[in-house]
Order: sequence, then structure tokens, then C-alpha cells
Amino acid sequence: MNTIHYSMIIEWSDEDQIFVVSFPEWGTHTHTHGATYEEAAQNGQTVLADLIDLWQEQGRPLPEARVFVGV
Repeated sequence: MNTIHYSMIIEWSDEDQIFVVSFPEWGTHTHTHGATYEEAAQNGQTVLADLIDLWQEQGRPLPEARVFVGV
């Protein structure tokens, strides 16, 4: 099985006083959060695994992963 790499963006929210995680390939309404950066990253990994499992169970094609192209 190939490993699939997806993006996670972790940003601090002054308004909520938490780190917010978004997933660009999965749409604008897919988020999680954490009180610390580490917690946010761990929660993000869990959400990504759950998204992949759910979409595969539903027979939906997974979104194409974004790839960083260096300068």
C-alpha cells in the first residue's frame, strides 16, 4: 500500500486561544484544534486517518495530495 501525504496547516487563533488545524485538500470546513501545537498536530493526524478511512469505506476517490515544489 502506498503512503498518502496530505497537508496540514497549523495556525494560532488569538480569538479562540488555541491552535487551529486545517486540511487544504479536504475542503474549507474540515478543521480540528489543540491547546498546544503538539496536541493540534496529533489531532490533525487522527482526523486525516479518519478522513481517509471514511472516504475509502464510502468508495469515494481520495483528493489529490498537494506537493511542495522547492525553489
